[in-house]
Amino acid sequence: MASSVFSLASATPSASLSSHDIEKISSQGKLNLRNTSLCFKKEKNNPFMKTKSFGRISMVVASNVSRFEGITMAPPDPILGVSEAFKVDNHELKLNLGVGAYRTEELQPYVLDVVKKADKLLLEKGENREYLPIEGLAAFNKVTADLLFGADNPVIKQQRVATVQGLSGTGSLRLAAALIERYFPRGEVLISSPTWGNHKNIFNDAKVPWSEYRYYDPKTVGLDFEGMIADIKAAPEGSFILLHGCAHNPTGIDPTPEQWEIIADVIQEKNHIPFFDIAYQGFASGSLDADAASVRMFVARGMEVIAAQSYSKNLGLYAERIGAINVVCSSPDAAARVKSQLKRIARPMYSNPPVHGARIVANIVGDAALFKEWNAEMEMMARRIKNVRHKLFDSLSSKDKSGKDWSFVLKQIGMFSFTGLNKAQCDNMTNKWHVYMTKDGRISLAGLSLAKCEYLADAIIDSYHNVS
Repeated sequence: MASSVFSLASATPSASLSSHDIEKISSQGKLNLRNTSLCFKKEKNNPFMKTKSFGRISMVVASNVSRFEGITMAPPDPILGVSEAFKVDNHELKLNLGVGAYRTEELQPYVLDVVKKADKLLLEKGENREYLPIEGLAAFNKVTADLLFGADNPVIKQQRVATVQGLSGTGSLRLAAALIERYFPRGEVLISSPTWGNHKNIFNDAKVPWSEYRYYDPKTVGLDFEGMIADIKAAPEGSFILLHGCAHNPTGIDPTPEQWEIIADVIQEKNHIPFFDIAYQGFASGSLDADAASVRMFVARGMEVIAAQSYSKNLGLYAERIGAINVVCSSPDAAARVKSQLKRIARPMYSNPPVHGARIVANIVGDAALFKEWNAEMEMMARRIKNVRHKLFDSLSSKDKSGKDWSFVLKQIGMFSFTGLNKAQCDNMTNKWHVYMTKDGRISLAGLSLAKCEYLADAIIDSYHNVS
């Protein structure tokens, strides 16, 4: 708190008293401030000094007014705020199905065994903690591009991929958004409706204009494929089309292989640039190759592609913030120039990325035994989520006597299920049943156990039928 400075003026303007004198006068009862007027003015050389006048006595007070008074309170994050609300709920049956983080059948966080082994090996090596280059760890950049495109892919062998380590998926997307803003001034990004909540934030922050293409059909709780194709066709030529490579977030609805081919046809015809967000490679189906099929198909057609990666889900490295941005170019020279500009963007943004997560990924992928173990653990996690999905479907179908078709639960893929519940119904899920979820109707099956499926089914059925 700023200290107050007092000065008193008597009938003679030049007369003044110290703060000690004021205290002395006041203690003797000679300073009566009752029934006085009060006015404020800024001192000439100090905008935080205010003059208070009490009759013939003036008091100059240093006011503790913040320069940040005009900053308003930001709203809570729609996803992370769900976890905060969950923590303060003491109900024994509460469920947190908001954040996309894998949990065991006991609903506890899970650290992969292969990550523990890689951690131990790193500790034994005693590697230093020096700064990484701006583009990140070279060994990581190599293996992450190999995992996504395939080590034998011509674009890898021809050095046509610019790969830069990013701060997980979010940071990698943000680098690409800055690249678009800087070098494609008329560029516009099309994003699916709905999409992951942070996509809009990322492009808004980078000042990149965006619009939406139809994706979710509430009537079928499935893909609005005709609407999607029509909107991509209608987009200005050369637009960036943001696609979820697998396990679409939040719907869990993916195009079929045949539909992916048609999507690629339209994007190629309109000279658009496909921009993939790959957050669940290996985690959706349990197969790294199967989950990368959509990206590889576009690349095989000779298209230039942007692809962001994350290792939060498939390796459980949520807090390590490890990912990458890849730009497939038509020539090695173009790739080199793109990489140089991605580095230029990263330098003032965060300088260089963290090393620990990058070493974990590089060591696991680079070691045949660890890589095999990782694949087995991914399959295990994917299988648990599939089992939960089937159990939830069975519970809904057996408990709901209305005849409603719940088969969309089985048709969706990955860690999320889009329930089709509206905001009021989601509020009922939370307020009555203590099930915490995002207000768009998305639930994370990774946070559900087999034992809680029937309870969740009761909550969904009640909310769907009894809340309009």
